[in-house]
Amino acid sequence: MTLTAPSEIAQRHLSLFDNKHLLLAGELEDDFVQQLSQRTASVIVFTTHHGFATRQKKASITVHAGATLEIDQHIDIVLFYWPKTKAEADYLLAMLTHTLGKGVDWMVVGENRSGIKSIEKRFAPYGPISKHDAARRCSMYYGTCYTPASSFSLEDWFTDYPLTIGNTSLTIRALPGVFSQKSLDDGTELLLRHLPSIKGNILDIGCGAGVIGSYILATHPDCQVTLVDVNYLAIASSQATLAINGLEGQVLSSDMLDAVEAKFDTIISNPPFHEGLETRYSPTESLLRNVPSHLTMGGQLIIVANSFLRYPPIIKDSLGQCDTLAKTRRFAVYQAYKIQ
Repeated sequence: MTLTAPSEIAQRHLSLFDNKHLLLAGELEDDFVQQLSQRTASVIVFTTHHGFATRQKKASITVHAGATLEIDQHIDIVLFYWPKTKAEADYLLAMLTHTLGKGVDWMVVGENRSGIKSIEKRFAPYGPISKHDAARRCSMYYGTCYTPASSFSLEDWFTDYPLTIGNTSLTIRALPGVFSQKSLDDGTELLLRHLPSIKGNILDIGCGAGVIGSYILATHPDCQVTLVDVNYLAIASSQATLAINGLEGQVLSSDMLDAVEAKFDTIISNPPFHEGLETRYSPTESLLRNVPSHLTMGGQLIIVANSFLRYPPIIKDSLGQCDTLAKTRRFAVYQAYKIQ
């Protein structure tokens, strides 16, 4: 797999990893860890991304996947890939410094457009860090943690906000970096306000903070809802949203449909088309092509997407038809049934 630009800048400093106990964390995308494993005394990956964790485990890399890291192994150096939001960076820095302790060196890499230049200010509570290299519109910073976060509680990092659609009111809980962390996005609101008749087993793909799945459980208590997301921060957020609203649903980690085996009466989604800083349509396009195998006969697909995205032709090719339930200048809600 081709290395990302942040990995390429880290590759220029391989000697810093020689015979060290290394932890990789942050916005991990490529297989650079497999190259590093040949030089280090040990290497561990911490990731909040289910798909990345699955790929590295297949390569026999030691992976800890989840919203938090719990290890008792000594770490000499962290290779930290700057995440997509500064709020998520603050969360990960606090959690990881608290877990790993003092005296740990940190190499931080990322694209300049990602906000990595704020690392000096954000890392200041933990120790000194400074810029050591730059290439291909990326930067590399190096420093040492001398004052780790004295405490860390996942509960302290949730943002709560109220949601009211019609006569239904919910509390949404979301961790940093999760889609619509602080307020309901316009696309999901359009979908919920034009939700057609549903029943039976429901699958909410890319559940984020659990808005769609929780709303369905609150308004259709006879439905059984499964919520899936590729991001473990989203998984923890959905679980927290369900709990605070007294709702019961199943929450699973899955890269779209990869870990889903059952069939459903309705598959519903506000599918993402951003991964990190990049725009990627292929995951959702793959979802739309594969959705028939996970729908019961007569089951329906409901998605909301940006109006400019060319999803209707793919849906028609997959299910034979595609209706538009609602449309604004920015978003459209599409529906299609499995009829053969």
